[in-house]
Amino acid sequence: MELFVERGYESVTVTEIAERAGLTKRTFFRHYADKREILFGGPQPAHGGLLADAIAGAPATATPLEAISAGLQAIAADFGEDRRDFLAQRQAIIDANPDLQERDLLKRAALTAAMADALGKRGVKEPTAGLAAQVGALAFGAAFLRWLRPANRRTLTKLAEQALRELSAATEALR
Repeated sequence: MELFVERGYESVTVTEIAERAGLTKRTFFRHYADKREILFGGPQPAHGGLLADAIAGAPATATPLEAISAGLQAIAADFGEDRRDFLAQRQAIIDANPDLQERDLLKRAALTAAMADALGKRGVKEPTAGLAAQVGALAFGAAFLRWLRPANRRTLTKLAEQALRELSAATEALR
């Protein structure tokens, strides 16, 4: 991460990353498929499972957005204050690189699909499941960016709740 911040993502080679970490290039490739995985590996793949489990575990009487809220709360809890600086640096690197933005969108699409699938397993029909999942993804994305702001003092959990309420209110206003 330090190398990416110092010199820009595109200017850093896998060899330089491995050397900075005290590894060989071969050892690097045992852990990561490429240098993008430094930014996109780690806890994120587990978030789809956390979402699905929390949505499945929501009360049977929960509306689709209430079930989505349970899922967002589950993954938001995984974003502790101890990770904020790292994630802010990571986001700045992603924002500065179109290839990384594309990869980020694919990861977000996978989480949206996990939400829609979990709602479908609860009996929520399309297009409602897909639309609720997209609202959830928008809420989480907005909350995440607010959480990264240096002046922010609220937890991602609280910000996700707020963003989902705001989007829900906006959709009600359209009626």
